[in-house]
Amino acid sequence: MPSTKKATRRTAAARDWSVYIARCRDGSLYTGAAKGVERRLARHNAGRGAAYTSGRRPVRLFYREDGLTRSQALSREARIKALSRSEKEALAGPIA
Repeated sequence: MPSTKKATRRTAAARDWSVYIARCRDGSLYTGAAKGVERRLARHNAGRGAAYTSGRRPVRLFYREDGLTRSQALSREARIKALSRSEKEALAGPIA
């Protein structure tokens, strides 16, 4: 049986995934999941991220959900990708 301390560390480390939406230069939205969103956005902006974003740089963070496990992040990413553009825009809430 695993020790509680080890299990707690594993659980805490497992919740370091995020789901994000980036707005591309052309106004399109890209949804992804990553452990380090800032690092991932830097890769997108360096042309080493997804093929979709490489020709639409720069990209800016539009929306983000943190504290997910890898499984939760990938599931949430799929659900967000299935949303319409207006539903994705509504996730961020009203613009102040």
